[in-house]
Amino acid sequence: MSSEAKLSAISADRATDAGAKTVFKVLLAISFCHLLNDTVQSLLPAIYPLLRDTFHLDFGQIGLISFTTTFTASLLQPLVGLYSDRHHKPYFLAIGMGITLIGLVTLSLAPSYASVLVAAALVGMGSSVFHPESSRVARMASGGQHGMAQSLFQVGGNAGSALGPLLATFVLPRGQRSIAWFSFVALLGMILLADIGAWTKKRRAMQAELRAVPLAAHVTPGHVASQEAEPHAHLPRKRIVWSLAILVALMFSKYFYLASLGSYYTFYLMDKFHVSIRSAEFHLFAFFGAVAAGTFFGGPVGDRMGRKVVIWYSILGVLPFTLALPYANLFWTGILSVVIGLILASAFSTILVFAQELVPTKVGTISGTFFGLAFGLGGIGAALLGKLADATNIRFVYHVCSFLPAVGILTAFLPDLNPGQRKGSQPRAGSR
Repeated sequence: MSSEAKLSAISADRATDAGAKTVFKVLLAISFCHLLNDTVQSLLPAIYPLLRDTFHLDFGQIGLISFTTTFTASLLQPLVGLYSDRHHKPYFLAIGMGITLIGLVTLSLAPSYASVLVAAALVGMGSSVFHPESSRVARMASGGQHGMAQSLFQVGGNAGSALGPLLATFVLPRGQRSIAWFSFVALLGMILLADIGAWTKKRRAMQAELRAVPLAAHVTPGHVASQEAEPHAHLPRKRIVWSLAILVALMFSKYFYLASLGSYYTFYLMDKFHVSIRSAEFHLFAFFGAVAAGTFFGGPVGDRMGRKVVIWYSILGVLPFTLALPYANLFWTGILSVVIGLILASAFSTILVFAQELVPTKVGTISGTFFGLAFGLGGIGAALLGKLADATNIRFVYHVCSFLPAVGILTAFLPDLNPGQRKGSQPRAGSR
């Protein structure tokens, strides 16, 4: 494709965003599907006590299950994103949920630890297909309010992450075979995602017609505002690469810490405070619920005040609370974990939109890469922290992880993307 053709295509996409209204029907649907997908994802760590007792596992083996799920997702997501940037496949989303369904059935029937790992890999593969394309759908339906759209999309996922442990409290007493009931969750997701895929096909056809119009026709007042709101286009390539590297470091801080809570929080509570499994699961549910509640605020605030502001307070701002957590009693541990979840949750959607604004022509690749990093870093963190817990104890893990948010100081080196201009250029949201 020539440079002029690329510029025309980019201009068409930006003009479409600037002139279109936010399609809340699609945003809510893709967010709900994200809830279904991540309910299944969070079911795995929530049933670790069941798997530990059934297959007599140690912390290292439990960490390997988490690593397998997240590694398959992280390995494939950038590739899926790159492929979908070049070849739009509207039914990728439904196919991904179908792979997750197969993984659930396999997990419910797994006769050995090796088959549990296979099931975990299938669940990870399903997510690797789902996330890049669903993030693109959220951006397509945003009407230019990309931060709000990604936050609403992430709220669905985080709500699912909170729902999984709660539902697991009903699975644990009924044994491994009851996991198969969750396949109906995946089936519902497949039906909804097939309908969303049909919408994206129509939307892309409309964008293709717009690209066919001469370049001058795309230069509208809304387009000018969009251009003014994207000063990143003038950043040198090295600055963009350096900024992406900083975002990756911030992702490392966030997801290694989340791995300590998401994978081992129940064990920490049972070891330190001698609570029951059911009580520990409810504490985990409260943490993931706080994550779901906190997720939404980052995107809209970033749309108005700038992404960098949100990244500052969501990473570095959580440090005092993580430092206090290892020394707290049971009551304050519950309170602090909720506060940490609320603050830390706003980071990902903001980081993702920041990266998409740095490289606006590669939305699928960027989404796949950052979702892949989210899964991969979480999986690596779970595995390493599991080994550390085996070598020392679970309480020591939380002392080590409490310092991770200090990495947020790197936010100072990120470029400012003119939040004032962005605020003034936002199109009005509506529904249709």
